[in-house]
Amino acid sequence: MSDWKQPLRLVEMLDKHGNIEDKGVNRLIDTVQEAKDLSENLKCEQFLAFATSAVRSATNSEEVLKKVEKSTGVTLTILSGEEEARLTFLAARRWHGWSAGRITNLDIGGGSLEISTGVEETPDLAVSLDLGAGRLTHQWFDTDPPERKKINMLRDYIDAELAGPAEQFRAMGEPSLAVGTSKTFRSLARLTGAAPSSAGPFVRRTLTAPGLRQLIAFISRMTAADRAELEGINSDRSHQIVAGALVAEAAMRALNLDKLDICPWALREGVILRWMDQGHDQGDDV
Repeated sequence: MSDWKQPLRLVEMLDKHGNIEDKGVNRLIDTVQEAKDLSENLKCEQFLAFATSAVRSATNSEEVLKKVEKSTGVTLTILSGEEEARLTFLAARRWHGWSAGRITNLDIGGGSLEISTGVEETPDLAVSLDLGAGRLTHQWFDTDPPERKKINMLRDYIDAELAGPAEQFRAMGEPSLAVGTSKTFRSLARLTGAAPSSAGPFVRRTLTAPGLRQLIAFISRMTAADRAELEGINSDRSHQIVAGALVAEAAMRALNLDKLDICPWALREGVILRWMDQGHDQGDDV
């Protein structure tokens, strides 16, 4: 078992026209090449290559994909926002099992927020919104720590973006289990007192709405450097955790969720699970 991750933060490298800047494209190419080389060194039989929100929303996404393929030989497949939500839901369902009943899942990435709900392995409703922690930080905050006025403006914006989708989700019925996936939710849970990652994946971790509100009041006054010193967050994410917390709080409030169970599986596991379900035995790129 080997686990390797490289933060890209491409959504923070979009210019005013929505293009991924050359710096971001080069970083993506280097990372894809490094991943490909690592998979070959580890003698992996399959290499699943996919892109999500930052590339999906970029106005020059087609050009970026061509450059990646030309430089690395890897064809990146862009997942739609709905597909991203569905695959993450699959991972949450498999982790928590059928006995969990109706699951409503929230996932905050760098570029988007995915929400899904259902009683089967395929959700009844799945949406993706451009409310990622990195995207909102890049678009709204230009000081460190962020200005109180900007925080309040961002809160209003998030509430407005969530209003329509939240009404649809509430109409689906109250979930038996509300789940949070992604590093953002794991960090928020840790910052509010959940067990550290060293305790293992089977320890139950939760994030409560009151705890989240208290956390926002605390971390929104801190600089990114100071937040990076807190246990449960690293320097790669400390600058965007305030925006991520605002999205989490707003989504929980809009959906009338007082508590989330934190699931260690998310999109990556969902992609792998779907691939396994399809019975692949050849080196297809997904």
